[in-house]
Amino acid sequence: MNKSVAKYNWLPVILHILAWLVLIILPQIVIDRFWGNNNYVAWGFYANAAIYGIIFYINYLWLVPRFYFKGNKAAYFVLAVVAIVCLYFVSSAINQALHNPEREKEMLEAIQKLGKDTIPRPPFRQLHIYHYTLISIIITGFSIGLCVIQEHSATEKRQKEMEKEMLNSELAFLKNQISPHFFFNTLNNIYSLIEVNSNDAQAAVMKLSRMMRYLLYESEHGQTSLSHEIDFMNHYIDLMRLRLSPKVDLQVDLPEKELKTEIPPLLFIPFIENAFKHGVSYREHSFIHISMRAEQNQIVFKCSNSRSTKKEETPDRNHSGIGLENVKKRLNLLFPGEHELSISQSGTTFDVLLNINLKPAK
Repeated sequence: MNKSVAKYNWLPVILHILAWLVLIILPQIVIDRFWGNNNYVAWGFYANAAIYGIIFYINYLWLVPRFYFKGNKAAYFVLAVVAIVCLYFVSSAINQALHNPEREKEMLEAIQKLGKDTIPRPPFRQLHIYHYTLISIIITGFSIGLCVIQEHSATEKRQKEMEKEMLNSELAFLKNQISPHFFFNTLNNIYSLIEVNSNDAQAAVMKLSRMMRYLLYESEHGQTSLSHEIDFMNHYIDLMRLRLSPKVDLQVDLPEKELKTEIPPLLFIPFIENAFKHGVSYREHSFIHISMRAEQNQIVFKCSNSRSTKKEETPDRNHSGIGLENVKKRLNLLFPGEHELSISQSGTTFDVLLNINLKPAK
């Protein structure tokens, strides 16, 4: 992180140095190439370039950030005009000191040889005022534009960092949401199994420990393999089976082969959790159908569950919509324009279809 920040801070400085090197070297190359006078140095050009550079950096480093971006544009324009006028007198004095009539006569004679017999000599002061004003306005506008571009880039960078922090916060929230009721209910079920079937109880404890390890460690990373995510989903479903009655039709079709596709962790579990919260009825026949098809660059996930015609209050129902809203936000941030989420419901069914287009592995 520190290296990237250092690189970001030094890049504008390096670009400014390169621009000034080109500005210093290029005019002398042109003079030597077309005028053939190796002894002549364009001191007037360099003096004016220095003045324009001062105008640029006064705007770029002080006036624009301090006044223009702070909303005090009137003060900015007044100070910019004052700076340009003051520097004009400096520029005028330097040009008068460096003015060489003999050299000007030689240049006019050289131009006359190129085509025109007589070229009227322009008034030196008026011409200087015109050029100075025009170039100063262009430089001022350029400095404002450059500052605006950099500010926009910095704002986008801050926005991306905020979105990243939001993802981390939402992932932590999602993990915390899964944990409480699920783990308490699972522990109660395991406790009941200990006397009835100790082998099943041991297997359940092992699955629960693997899930906790996944939540605590593996899901801390930004990406995880799809196989690990499927293992987590299978463990979750197996533990939820412990509390199901024979009236519930549970069908699970998840890929069994090893899949190294990288995905964000805990992406599908909110839909499965929601299905078990609302798809299980202890009074009437109900169903939960979960399936996934994973190809090289595409994942298609389906989850359907029945909806009870009678309201059955459970501790989890008060939190029913939080997980789904959470995963919608995560999908929009993680796969903008690369996913389709369809959630439909009727009086008796609730259906989820999620299609994710993954970027090809490099």
